[in-house]
Amino acid sequence: MNTFDALKPIRRPEIDAIAAYHVPDASGYIKLDAMENPYGLPPALKSELGQRLSEVMLNRYPDPSAHVLRARLCKAMGVPAGYDVMLGNGSDELIQILALALARPGATLLAVEPSFVMYRMIAGFVGMQYAGVPLRDDFSLDVDAVLAEIATKQPALVFLAYPNNPTGNRFAAEDVIRIIEAAPGLVVVDEAYHAFASDSFMPRLPQYPNLVVMRTLSKLGLAGLRLGFMSAHPDWLTYFDKVRLPYNINVLSQAAASFLLDHIDVFNAQAATIRQERSRLFTALSAMPGLTVYPSEANFILVQMADAEACYAELKAQHILIKKLHGAHPMLSGCLRFTVGSPEENDRVLAVLGEWIAQRQLAPV
Repeated sequence: MNTFDALKPIRRPEIDAIAAYHVPDASGYIKLDAMENPYGLPPALKSELGQRLSEVMLNRYPDPSAHVLRARLCKAMGVPAGYDVMLGNGSDELIQILALALARPGATLLAVEPSFVMYRMIAGFVGMQYAGVPLRDDFSLDVDAVLAEIATKQPALVFLAYPNNPTGNRFAAEDVIRIIEAAPGLVVVDEAYHAFASDSFMPRLPQYPNLVVMRTLSKLGLAGLRLGFMSAHPDWLTYFDKVRLPYNINVLSQAAASFLLDHIDVFNAQAATIRQERSRLFTALSAMPGLTVYPSEANFILVQMADAEACYAELKAQHILIKKLHGAHPMLSGCLRFTVGSPEENDRVLAVLGEWIAQRQLAPV
């Protein structure tokens, strides 16, 4: 018997029971599976960034509080006066910090389903109880069901992705407010896709002392930096800072993000182009027979069809990688998620998908 098997008694069965988060190899593919911005930096900015990073002192630890970067984020992202941000290695670390800080014995983390898988996973990692409230069949928020579960479970943490991932829809703001007002603990409004949405809870922070607004720069075009941030009442940020590991944002990420935020207009323009392409892609997909296409305020579109497995396989055979959600959750049966790419990438997707659908329709029954 090897050591791993011999030491099974010390392992946690809930960890044994799950699989690690899997990211497929995208080499050689049109990569439309991870909600990334398809556009790179303009050449002039690349050159300036290279010069800036060459001056970073890699022999020194980073600024543990990242005060320069935090100040730039507050200005660029419209953080209310008197409020600050905490930085994380992507949103994932921030979710973990929030859960660790509130994981008392018996504490519950509540989220809607289907939604971002890390809410459930991290609840399990830190030993919190997890309560998942199903969305309606059209993926809209069943606010009465959420309120009933809040009344029963009294969750320490509630997560609401706004817009929701993987469905793309933004819940009604008045429903989210009802949840914030009813919750006995913190409500985290996860605005990972804020650059593509028509509303934000960031300006509402001063109204609700139990509100946390979380964002990431990944979808805006800086996924490689792994930089997320959250804002909340100053007392909460002080409390959460006790859980944050020191030096969690490295010197290169701090320097790169600080520089690039000086050029936020470039990324905002790219986001506007992605929103235009999202509209075009939505219209084209909606015109294809056999597809149910869900409205989106994110940088992706959810599609449902009768033979999602075969469609996914055909797109992959044509070197297009999208996200297959079929099998990930009962409500996502037949679902595929298309990241909005560049115009050329979207044209390729539409051509391959249209041809596949036409061939299926012409094939003898």
